[in-house]
Amino acid sequence: MLIDQFGRTHNYLRISLTDNCNLRCFYCMPEEKYDFTPPSRLMQVEEIDRLAHIFVQQGVNKIRITGGEPFVRKDAAQIIFNLGKLPVQLTCTTNGIRVDDLLPEILQANFHSINISLDTLQPDKFLKITRRDLFHRVSKNIDLLLANNITAKINVVLMKGINDDEICDFIEFTKAYPVEVRFIEFMPFCGNKWSSNQVMTQKEILDTIGEKYAFTSKQIGIHDTAKGYTITGHKGSFAIISTMSEPFCGGCNRMRLTADGKLKNCLFSKQETDLLTPLRQGKEILSIIQPAIWSKEKKQGGQLNGTFENIDAEVIQNRSMITIGG
Repeated sequence: MLIDQFGRTHNYLRISLTDNCNLRCFYCMPEEKYDFTPPSRLMQVEEIDRLAHIFVQQGVNKIRITGGEPFVRKDAAQIIFNLGKLPVQLTCTTNGIRVDDLLPEILQANFHSINISLDTLQPDKFLKITRRDLFHRVSKNIDLLLANNITAKINVVLMKGINDDEICDFIEFTKAYPVEVRFIEFMPFCGNKWSSNQVMTQKEILDTIGEKYAFTSKQIGIHDTAKGYTITGHKGSFAIISTMSEPFCGGCNRMRLTADGKLKNCLFSKQETDLLTPLRQGKEILSIIQPAIWSKEKKQGGQLNGTFENIDAEVIQNRSMITIGG
């Protein structure tokens, strides 16, 4: 088992396949010209497989594939096939654009669920946020997942002045669709020009929904990041990930492996541990992983101290979201 200095057991690994993407969401990618990682510096198919096996041997029973956009990798199908053979709950976060292209592989790998990143239900606003005119393809692919009985969750990064006016539209969406809409508080990363006054907090979200709907909270587990709610008569549900206003670090069981093979023990950690270089050198990896997890900070990488309103995004030492993996 991989345990940190605060006694938290880590059994959930998020593996980023690439820092490339077929969208250009401003809150994820820096606005300046971005140089994607050369393929030779990315973890290769067999390296992802070897590292995944090591983590599984240490108690990991859930793996999430992330990016960038994981499905843009030319060898994504082989990676999915390999991970699908492991005794884990396999999940994925994708923008949904290439779901139709990889549906056979998705079905064969028996994904537990797939999260679709979709910040608006309006095609024109989708173009504004993502800089790509692909809303209708994403919408059709959500229908495709549901038609094939694949559990779908919709990730919505809420930003005041951008899409906070669509909160109840997403709630109405759950009336007809058996999906979980997950509202995510806007988080600071390198290059995304975050400011605290853009954050739509959990309280504000619930207040907005409560003006129109009566909802009931779900029971959540110690490792759950999303606080779930149901509405009578709705096929779907909604949840809130309150990273900024009400952090949930006490039960954290997550580790992140970046596309270039760096282990991050926290989304906000400025420290990274290179696993890919020693792996390629034939060195033993477990003795590198264990201390990296043990040294995990108690809360938010030790960087987001105090209330989120007082955070200075300019002094945070971290990567952009696209290079970490969602």
